[in-house]
Amino acid sequence: MYDLAIIGAGPAGLSAAIYGARARLSTVIIEKMYPGGQAAITDIIENYPGFTEGIGGAELTEAMKKQAERFGAQFLNGEVEKIEKQNEKFLLHLKNETVEAKTVILAMGAQARRLGVKGEKEFTGKGVSYCATCDGAFYTDRTVMVIGGGDTAIEEALFLTHFARSVTVVHRRNELRATKILQERAFKNEKIKFIWDSVVEEIRGADAVQEVVVKNLKTGETTSIPVDGVFVAIGWDPNTAIVKDLVKLNEKGYIITDENMATGVPGLFAAGDIREKSLRQVVTAVADGAVAAVSAEKYLEEHQMR
Repeated sequence: MYDLAIIGAGPAGLSAAIYGARARLSTVIIEKMYPGGQAAITDIIENYPGFTEGIGGAELTEAMKKQAERFGAQFLNGEVEKIEKQNEKFLLHLKNETVEAKTVILAMGAQARRLGVKGEKEFTGKGVSYCATCDGAFYTDRTVMVIGGGDTAIEEALFLTHFARSVTVVHRRNELRATKILQERAFKNEKIKFIWDSVVEEIRGADAVQEVVVKNLKTGETTSIPVDGVFVAIGWDPNTAIVKDLVKLNEKGYIITDENMATGVPGLFAAGDIREKSLRQVVTAVADGAVAAVSAEKYLEEHQMR
C-alpha cells in the first residue's frame, strides 16, 4: 500500500514524485514506456527557466528522474489498465499485478493526433512520423512535409532543416498559430516553404512514402507533391480512456480539476497535459505536479491516513 501512486512519468509525474517522496510519502510512479514522456524526445527545450542556452529534453527529464529516486520514489514499468476506488484506497490494475494506493495522481499526458487520411496508417514508420526528434536524421538531404501551423509544427519544421534538403509546411489556414519568435525563424529559413489554406487528402507510395495529395480549401484543387517523409503535428489527444467514467472531462476529453489539481474524486488528482488548462508546457506540467503532490499530502493529513 503506497501513500501516493503516480501514473505517467513525464515532467508532471516526475515533479509529483519529487515532491511526494521528499515529503516522506511512500511513492510509486508507473510508466508504460520511458521516463520523460514527450519532453524526453524534444531536442532542445529553450524556455525552461535556468538554462540560458536551452537543455536537451532527455537530459532534463533524466535529471528529474534521478532527483525523484534520490528522495526514495520507486519506478514501476507497466500500463495501468483500470482504476478502482475501494473505500479509502485505490486499486490500480496492471496486466500482471495490482498496485494499492491511498492517493493517485493522473499524469498520463497526451498523444499526437492522427490525420485520419488514406495512407497514414499504412505508412506510419515508413515515411509518416509524429516525432521529428526521433526520425529527423533518417531524412538527411531529402524532402519532407510538416502538417500543422502551431508551435509544435514549426518547431518540428525548424528542427528538420538540420537534416532535410527542403521542408514544406502545410497549414489549413492562411496564417500560422505558432508564437511570433518561431514564425520569424521559420520565415527567415530558406529551406522552409509554405502551402496555405490546404489539407492532406491522401498519402501515397509503394514500400515507403513517395507523395502527398494536398487539397486547397478555397479552390478545391488537389495537387500531388513528391516527398520522402511526412511529419504530422496537428495537436494532441489526452490519454484519459481509463478514467472517462471516473472523473469529469471537458468536451475535448481533458480532465477538469480545481486549482489544487483535485478531480472531484476524493484522493484523486491530475497534473500536466492530461488536464484542462490554457498552456501545456514543461514548466506548467512541473508546476502541476508539485501542486498535485502537495494536495495529496494535505489530503492524507486531513484524513489521518499517514
